[in-house]
Amino acid sequence: MTIKRKVKRVVDGDTFEVFKAVRDSHFIRLAGVNAPEKYQKGGIEATNKLRRLIEGKTVTLVPTGRSYGRLVSDVKSSGKKVNKL
Repeated sequence: MTIKRKVKRVVDGDTFEVFKAVRDSHFIRLAGVNAPEKYQKGGIEATNKLRRLIEGKTVTLVPTGRSYGRLVSDVKSSGKKVNKL
């Protein structure tokens, strides 16, 4: 099952918010990605990289689970797998 949503904002290097909820969540976590938190070394760089890739764009989601109230998903933008970049 694939779902398309427009990205509202990037929260950090592995989490973002969408305008329209998916399965009762506006927050999406990239499956298989564990980016550093913003306050950790490399965190700001990871956040900015994800921001450049998807913020304001429409992405394709393939949900894989849930974690801390967020939907965990494989994500594609412009045909590229964001989880692998």
